[in-house]
Amino acid sequence: QVQLVESGGGLAQTGGSLRLSCVASGRTFDSYTMGWFRQAPGTEREFVAGITRIGGSTVYADSVKGRFTISRDNAKNTLYLQMNSLKPEDAAVYYCAAKESMSVFRAPTIYDYWGQGTQVTVSS
Repeated sequence: QVQLVESGGGLAQTGGSLRLSCVASGRTFDSYTMGWFRQAPGTEREFVAGITRIGGSTVYADSVKGRFTISRDNAKNTLYLQMNSLKPEDAAVYYCAAKESMSVFRAPTIYDYWGQGTQVTVSS
């Protein structure tokens, strides 16, 4: 089992940047494919980005490609999401998720462990 705690959310202006972090504890972090998801009020949770266990492969939603970067530091048990060129439509609660797997999955139902979420607000 793994426990996930996100941080780094807050208020940013349109065009600004934020960096989210997700610290994992419990079982070996590098056993898990990791993903970032987001959920705005009244919408379903959606895939943002994913990264394989040792960071060899990353996958992005089309809506964030070229603006967001997912990365991980397995020595620090930490997952990151660098968000640049933020838009008002990026505002949501952002969640990190873990799946013991070698592949990245876009469906949130695949992931076994979730953090509590961190709020991102983007002012126009």
